[in-house]
Amino acid sequence: MSGPAKARKQGRRIAVVLFNLGGPDDQASVKPFLFNLFSDPAIIGLPNPFRALLARLISSRRETSAQANYALMGGGSPLLPETRRQAAALAETLSGLLSGDVVEAFIAMRYWSPLTEQTTAEVAAFAPDEIILLPLYPQFSTTTTQSSLKAWRETYEGPGVSRTVCCYPEAPGWISVQADGVRAKLVEAGDRPVRVLFSAHGIPESLVSKKGDPYQDQIESTCAAIASHAGLTDWTICYQSRVGPMKWLGPSTPDALAQAGRDGIGAVVVPVAFVSEHIETLVELDIEYAELAHELGVAPYLRSPTVGVAAPFIRTLADAAVEALSRTGTAPFGPGCRAGWKACPRTCPGNPA
Repeated sequence: MSGPAKARKQGRRIAVVLFNLGGPDDQASVKPFLFNLFSDPAIIGLPNPFRALLARLISSRRETSAQANYALMGGGSPLLPETRRQAAALAETLSGLLSGDVVEAFIAMRYWSPLTEQTTAEVAAFAPDEIILLPLYPQFSTTTTQSSLKAWRETYEGPGVSRTVCCYPEAPGWISVQADGVRAKLVEAGDRPVRVLFSAHGIPESLVSKKGDPYQDQIESTCAAIASHAGLTDWTICYQSRVGPMKWLGPSTPDALAQAGRDGIGAVVVPVAFVSEHIETLVELDIEYAELAHELGVAPYLRSPTVGVAAPFIRTLADAAVEALSRTGTAPFGPGCRAGWKACPRTCPGNPA
């Protein structure tokens, strides 16, 4: 009996593909990373060649300032090393849960290495029986999850039956780790009054109102679950990282900080849409908004960490993968998805809204 045939008789070959945005490795890759980002039709909806021309213009204009921000983190993004640690922890957990199977975790980044095209080739070479597509975006959005899954489906030509976890906005381990992080910062604040600011990456309002993107709804679901789990009484939702002239979801995180300043209280900022430390947390939240908070008199200014490789979060990802093996199609893991949005990708009849 051949090697692959023998392996299949002993157990399934399972590929778990983790999706994220990616980030430049060094200063030289900042501009091409930005070009890839703004070339995505999910980010800029213009047809080509106009989208490519605009992406080239934006990436050229932003290169110097972006390089300066990445220099604050050593020259490049820590996102890939963090994602590799998550992938290794997930593969180890799944190997224990699925001891009769061969499990390998792969990483597919949307805008920088390892790009989707590279990862599809690696997965095809692995020759899986089962493929679990698992975005590292807890809340579904057309700008993140949908874009990553579309790129995968347009590229992958290898074997295996695919099942997709589209979101997990209230998955137990995701919520509990976040709530623990918030409580730790509240302890650090002591007797000083603070407001918890759940800060999510923003998107244009039109994506919600016109395209039926469920992102805002799921952000609100996540935040309410964390607030309940942590017993919070003073908290609000805000959005960071706005770019361009369009109206974005609000209030912005700077506006929420300004309100805290007017109210004479401090802030505990929670990066509620990110699972790894990267430029939006280490630079935007920890440096830029910390300086703004100081100017506004918001003290203390504290920031809870992302979930990273915290065991409950990794177990949640593992449980989501195992559950996906028992069904077909695309479905969320855990509560928090109401599926009443036009852009919702849910297809699994076994997981009703």
